[in-house]
Amino acid sequence: MALRRIPFLALIALLTTTVAKGQETAQTPTPTQETPIPQLLPGSARPAGPDAASKQGLITPKSVPLTVPKGTSLQVALEKEVRIKRAGQCVHAQVVEPVYAFDHLVVPVGAKIRGEVTRIERLSGGKRMLAGLDGDFTPARKVEVRFTDMEMADGRHIPLHTSVTPGSGQVLKFVSAPDKETKKTIKDVAAEKTKEAKQQARDQWNNAMAQLKTPGRIHRLHRYAEAQLPLHYQYIPAGTIYFAELEDPLDFGTEPLTPQMVSSLGAELPGGSVAHARLLTPLSSATAQKGQEVEAVLTRPLLDGGRLIYPQGSKLVGAVGQVRPARRLKRNGQLRIAFHQVVLPDGVAQRVQAALVGVEAGKGGNVKLDSEGGAEATNSKSRYADFALSAGLAFFSSIDGDGVNRASGGASGFKLVGAVMGAFVHSRAFGQAMGAYGTGMSFYRKFVARGHEVEFPKNTAMEIGIGTRAAAEPAPEQAPKAAPSAGGSQ
Repeated sequence: MALRRIPFLALIALLTTTVAKGQETAQTPTPTQETPIPQLLPGSARPAGPDAASKQGLITPKSVPLTVPKGTSLQVALEKEVRIKRAGQCVHAQVVEPVYAFDHLVVPVGAKIRGEVTRIERLSGGKRMLAGLDGDFTPARKVEVRFTDMEMADGRHIPLHTSVTPGSGQVLKFVSAPDKETKKTIKDVAAEKTKEAKQQARDQWNNAMAQLKTPGRIHRLHRYAEAQLPLHYQYIPAGTIYFAELEDPLDFGTEPLTPQMVSSLGAELPGGSVAHARLLTPLSSATAQKGQEVEAVLTRPLLDGGRLIYPQGSKLVGAVGQVRPARRLKRNGQLRIAFHQVVLPDGVAQRVQAALVGVEAGKGGNVKLDSEGGAEATNSKSRYADFALSAGLAFFSSIDGDGVNRASGGASGFKLVGAVMGAFVHSRAFGQAMGAYGTGMSFYRKFVARGHEVEFPKNTAMEIGIGTRAAAEPAPEQAPKAAPSAGGSQ
């Protein structure tokens, strides 16, 4: 009997060994199995290159959240002119800069925004008196607004909790750097691509502004004439831009995160790439220091064809390279910044060469860019005409004549109040004195006083041209320490 059981025991042992080997084989991934996707966490040292996902071997979720984080700025513009009446009145605006989450458009241009006036400034007696002497008995007051609701194209309403960034609340224009005049070289392709990107940015800005009910020239002249009256209403013009900063994040679900998407992150940049960003560090030529660190964040993903190179939320780090504050004799401020590093959402830093090619600036600021991305304030072209008008009024006051001549001298000094006093005070000397005062003040303001500063408030929208970068660097916390140098990595 014992001899008969030996074959059965051997068969059982053989089957047990075969099953164990099968289980080990099942636990070992084969080349045909799906490659795990590396996790995008801040500070991770993700290697660059197409084989990054397979080299990591990390088991992670296969989706990325489409969340617009707290602190993101919605750039909105008033749809139509608003006459200021009281706190609590409604204002209506539109989104003029698209909002992305990672690589996905979540809020398109044209989305409706509803808000309200929260506060109207109360002027002191001193300010009212000075304005009254200048013929203005209803001087302009600061008006604060907030935005509380967003309506999407499909009719959904998303509640908003926002705070308006200081420095917004003005009509902006898009300023682009002039194109360099170079000879035909192999770099012409990159230069042409940059030129096309700048033109596309201008077209997008113009298309967004075209959706607003901005006033025509006749309407603007009418409002200007009305503002010269001693009693007039206060308006916020259509097209006024506000930066509404989110106090709570907005959730738009998730999207699949594929190995191809991960492997393309931080890949080689094509020449002439232009990134859309907003400034995180407020800058002014009056207070900025050379070498001061500057940060901006990408508001749109940077793509190369269909490949995602830098997702929305990637940071650009740079420094102030040149600064000069405004000085007397109408010498205006200058400011030049350059970006030298891109930090992806997972913390991987890469060296780049980047400079401004376009920026949004206030119309009254008269900012221009040079071909290297430096910003400089310019003087108004109308300052000569304004001075000539003031001098002409003063000249008429010196001519023997009736009250009209005396009134012209008074108007040169203190507008309406001066004109009335000049007409009814029968004194040629008074009219001449007022005319001389007005001419002197006009000359001082237009040619002697301090010039204009370059002002870039927080959340200023920028177009940044990014040149060819070096190889990928490790995460900042893993980078070796090096002696500090101008324009180097932080």
